[in-house]
Amino acid sequence: MRRRVILVTDGDEYALRTIEYVAKEFGGRCISASQSNPTRLTGEQLVQLILQTPHDPVFILFDDSGYIGEGPGEQALQYVANHAQIDVLGVLAVASNTHHHEWTRVDVSIDRNGHLTEYGVDKSGLADVELGRINGDTVYCLDKLNVPIIIGIGDIGKMYGNDDVKRGSPITKQAIELILERSGYYDDNGEAKC
Repeated sequence: MRRRVILVTDGDEYALRTIEYVAKEFGGRCISASQSNPTRLTGEQLVQLILQTPHDPVFILFDDSGYIGEGPGEQALQYVANHAQIDVLGVLAVASNTHHHEWTRVDVSIDRNGHLTEYGVDKSGLADVELGRINGDTVYCLDKLNVPIIIGIGDIGKMYGNDDVKRGSPITKQAIELILERSGYYDDNGEAKC
């Protein structure tokens, strides 16, 4: 059985708290062991954990901690995304103030006020000057992946408090809703397809 997965390119404590919260909201699971900065688990180890998880969608965190080029987070991400038993629903591409200017294309971004924009966003969730791309430290490989949608977002769980878990993480929640809608996760009745 193929597992339906959402990839998140951030692995700090704020991201973990936010994604765990949002995963429960959608009836899914977050692989908490994927949280670290940088990513410690290999792609093979992450796939084993994904396949043991009882409910979709499964959320996985990846982080390169500023590593130039393809760091451990991106290596693991590519392995998971290309695995035969994994169906990637979408990617939450998290912006960072990277000094190495790694970037990726995004289909759409969500700013810190919850507005969709064709521009990228920065770490604080403000619309950037680049059309359809964001800078980040774990996004270098995303253009190589065949996934339904990549959504750009500011720093998960932060964005000047606008995405705080105490407020229900509305920006991250909106991004996940968009991934689930665009990926075909729901049927015509709004129920998750089996």
